[in-house]
Amino acid sequence: MDYQAHETAVIDAGAEIGPGCKVWHFSHIMPGAVLGAGCNIGQNVVVSPGVRLGANVKVQNNVSIYEGVTCDDDVFLGPSCVFTNVINPRSAIVRRGQYAHTHVGRGASIGANATIVCGNDIGPYAFIGAGAVVTKHVPAYALVVGNPAQQMGWMSECGHRLDFESDETSKDTALCPESGDTYTRTTDNSGGQTVQKVVKTEQ
Repeated sequence: MDYQAHETAVIDAGAEIGPGCKVWHFSHIMPGAVLGAGCNIGQNVVVSPGVRLGANVKVQNNVSIYEGVTCDDDVFLGPSCVFTNVINPRSAIVRRGQYAHTHVGRGASIGANATIVCGNDIGPYAFIGAGAVVTKHVPAYALVVGNPAQQMGWMSECGHRLDFESDETSKDTALCPESGDTYTRTTDNSGGQTVQKVVKTEQ
């Protein structure tokens, strides 16, 4: 076994655990779940069948990751954040086979106690503030907060807010204060609505 699991953790037969993973107290990895290399699964976490986590995903305490959720590499799931997989649950109605899918892109962070309503994808390096309730797709690098979550700005890959209004840069470029990387903001007016996107400029 090339991963570590606390003696109280339950790893079901059929779960795939990558090398270097750590699974802490009272957590349950169910059959068919796949964890990439180097994942850290905190205390009291449930990873359901069919869930796929990329490499180096950090899952904090008290998170339930339900069937239909997939995460790319380097995702951070904050304490007690919530995923759902049925949009209209009723106890008396079985909706297995109707699960909506949610994909969390590479490097994204989801804050403590945030809720991700199923069927809404989180773009790469997006940042979901603590307690936010996500009810629509979140673009790459976007910062969203509140209930329902609204976009408040943009974040760098290092997790710093990007200032596109600074006097030191043009209105369409911003610098990460930690890495020095440049990010470019573009606006797409096609399709009858204005959509802004941010991309990391190739060095």
